[in-house]
Amino acid sequence: MLPPTPRLPEARTLIEMDRYFVLHAPRQTGKTTMLRILASELTAEGDTAALAFSCERAKTAGDDIGAAETILLRSLRRAADLSGWPEELLPPGSWPQNPVGTQFGEALSAWSSRCPRRVVLFLDEIDALQGNSLVSILSQLRDGHNIRPDGYSFPASVVLCGLRDLRDYKVASGGVPDRHNAVSPFNIVAASLRLGDFTTDEIADLYDQHTQATGQEFTKDAVDQVFELTQGQPWLVNAVAHEITVKMGVTETIGVGQVEEAKERLIRARAMHLDALAARLHEPRIKRVMEPIVAGGLYTDRGNSDDLSYARDLGLISQKPPPQVANPIYREVILRVLGDLTEQNIHADPHSFVLPDGRFDLPRLLREFVGFWREHGEVLIQQEGYHEAACQIILMAYLHRLVNGGGYLDREYAAGTKRLDVLVRWPYNGPDGKKLMQRDAMELKVWRAKEKDPTPEGLTQLDQYLDRLTLPTGVLVIFDRRPEAPAWQDRGAFEQATTPSGRQVTVLRV
Repeated sequence: MLPPTPRLPEARTLIEMDRYFVLHAPRQTGKTTMLRILASELTAEGDTAALAFSCERAKTAGDDIGAAETILLRSLRRAADLSGWPEELLPPGSWPQNPVGTQFGEALSAWSSRCPRRVVLFLDEIDALQGNSLVSILSQLRDGHNIRPDGYSFPASVVLCGLRDLRDYKVASGGVPDRHNAVSPFNIVAASLRLGDFTTDEIADLYDQHTQATGQEFTKDAVDQVFELTQGQPWLVNAVAHEITVKMGVTETIGVGQVEEAKERLIRARAMHLDALAARLHEPRIKRVMEPIVAGGLYTDRGNSDDLSYARDLGLISQKPPPQVANPIYREVILRVLGDLTEQNIHADPHSFVLPDGRFDLPRLLREFVGFWREHGEVLIQQEGYHEAACQIILMAYLHRLVNGGGYLDREYAAGTKRLDVLVRWPYNGPDGKKLMQRDAMELKVWRAKEKDPTPEGLTQLDQYLDRLTLPTGVLVIFDRRPEAPAWQDRGAFEQATTPSGRQVTVLRV
């Protein structure tokens, strides 16, 4: 485990300044661990009583404010009783009786009055509170904060910790989402901090603890590959290492090959974290974000900014524009989940695409995909929930079903690119027994109504992709979704084309 405090040094500064602030991050990134250790460190220094407790059980209260207050105060007391603190630091033996809607704030005031130290409170899982209960708790915290200068005893610093960013708490308390709006009913929050993902150096430090304990090393290339696949998402970083060392039972030095295998195993098993992620894909807010990303389209609706913020808070997409999936493992999970319906309709035998010399027969796969597309494409597009990205999803599912048994698919897609890049990697043995890697690149484009033929742009983009991969040739696939497109039974024409740099490539029009 990495020491949590250095990951967010601003938190200590804000607490020392008696500020109220939000700490948010996706699930399973280390928030709870950080809060507990930070509370322990602050309390051990002697002038602060810092307590972290979870609001999660109050979720059942819904809009019942009184029930929510009761549950929160019980959770707070249980955390205090388990803290091992001396009697004088603990909350009073019984909370003062006050009207519903004031009980939580008055209880915090009573505790702050009797405690000889400044009280610091960490409300973990604050977004478990719902509706009126959340509004009430936020309002009581705001009121207590605002009258502290008048001699009212109240926690010196309060940290709201959960998935949501500051804007959501302002909305919940009756304000507008603009984080710069000074008249928001919840404008007491000084900052909104996000607990970031691991850097490559932090992954190396984390894995080095395993090496010190067991003697088993991770190569530098393996650490770099873990970062590339996870982009430092803490749960994924730990899950990959656990998969290798425990479930795969690897005992020798860990290299890139074991990292790749662990990634595939995690995705296939749809571990709980990944399954929870996949379950959100059909939420309307997430679908509005993910569909343009998969389809490579633009965001043209100003109202979509709230959905983008929500997806970022979940850790599903990158924190900075352009919107794209947060890491390659999530990219794989998303396309595999979305393509599941298509995969159920593919009956071709993956082994039949392996050539006598061990290489993969991609030209034959594309020819057979044409037949599949003519027969099933129209129906599958109509049934696909992500209608704008249906073509890309269907071909990706076809590729995955036939390639994934012995090879790998690397896929790159982001909003605004108007394309989806695909790299097929197929390991095989050369004539002398040497291990080799076949690589085939593809570019996917969609020709939509009232648009120009995307072939020239596609050839340029494919050229750039091949440059990056240092490959001599590739395939450009054009999906024709115009009303005047050829009849389904006539789709699937292959032709040869020349890219701007002079490469000879294959163009498939479906």
